[in-house]
Amino acid sequence: MPATTENNQSSFLGRISIRRNQVMSMDGNHDQELEDLELFQKHVGDRFTDLLSSTTEDPSSDALLSIGWLRKLLDELLCCEAEFKAVVMMGRDPSQISKPPLDKLLPELLDRVVKSLDVCNAVTLGLDAIRNLQRLAEIAVAALEPRPMGEGQVRRAKKALNSLVTVMVHEDKECGSTKGTERSRSFGRRGGNAGNKDRVRSLSWTMARNWSAAKQIHAMSSNLAAPRGADLTGLALPLYIMSTALVFVMWTLAAAIPCQERNGLGTHLPFPRQLAWAQPMIGLQEKIAEEWKKKEKKGSVGLLEEMQKMEKVGQLLIEFAESFQFPAENERLDEVRVHVEELADICRKMEEGLEPLQLQIREVFHRLVRTRTEFLHVLDQAGKLSTPTV
Repeated sequence: MPATTENNQSSFLGRISIRRNQVMSMDGNHDQELEDLELFQKHVGDRFTDLLSSTTEDPSSDALLSIGWLRKLLDELLCCEAEFKAVVMMGRDPSQISKPPLDKLLPELLDRVVKSLDVCNAVTLGLDAIRNLQRLAEIAVAALEPRPMGEGQVRRAKKALNSLVTVMVHEDKECGSTKGTERSRSFGRRGGNAGNKDRVRSLSWTMARNWSAAKQIHAMSSNLAAPRGADLTGLALPLYIMSTALVFVMWTLAAAIPCQERNGLGTHLPFPRQLAWAQPMIGLQEKIAEEWKKKEKKGSVGLLEEMQKMEKVGQLLIEFAESFQFPAENERLDEVRVHVEELADICRKMEEGLEPLQLQIREVFHRLVRTRTEFLHVLDQAGKLSTPTV
């Protein structure tokens, strides 16, 4: 997270914490409540504007849907989540959160959170599949780097590259798993019991064979409706903003990372063009949807920038391997050397970035679980307060 953004967030959270610890009526705080909502909207808009501008104005920044860019996207989601909880929940009377329209909107948000956990789980499986592709690419690089280049080296590289490209072409169906099996992954900690080292405690999910990333995202966005009238200045607005950010981030992750069953994922999400904070999100969505259309036309792998490059370079090196004759011409070897260096660079970026990306997804997963638990606790408190004592 950039230092300026982090400082702004700390200042914002601190201000809400101090003010809500003061003893004063909510009526007296109405203007400050409105100011908090405006600042929250501004911060969300600014964060996604930075993400959008980095893809168009700064050639030195991380490319759209690259590993680095996705890490920034997850940072922004975590920032939004922290400020959202401060605006809606910090120091607030539980009864305020259980009143209409929040009594309907909050359960809908919590349902989206549960669906997001499944998407995080599926994306993590996809990242595992990408790491396997990285290993195949590394085998090809190791075979083609040494000089002089012999037929045995080229055969090893060709075998690895053919496997690499074949898996990429079929990743939407297989998702790097054995056909006919269920996909399983846990974000829980492994138990320390020496007699049962593989026993997993805490949160664990299994991706059923009929689970669909596209259907999951559609279900998350199907009842996403912008607040109107007086609700635009109430707590319905931050709930809607958080829901929108959550849907967008999960949609983006599922588009970038190989996930189970993504047909139709390129469909546009129902974001309101009249709200300023949503404009950069819409701009990003349009860019990603355009890339998705290109993907569907050529039936290739997910939109992760590094994978797109890996597929392209892999195809070029396969063409070289299929036409290779010993001894190869120097000019041809120089051309291949450039492609091998490019593939090696992609592997380095994956080696450096995939694990931190997985850790961020794990953090998002646990943060969402914690947020849902906290809101359920508040709703439970509100229910007890509204129940008359006998």
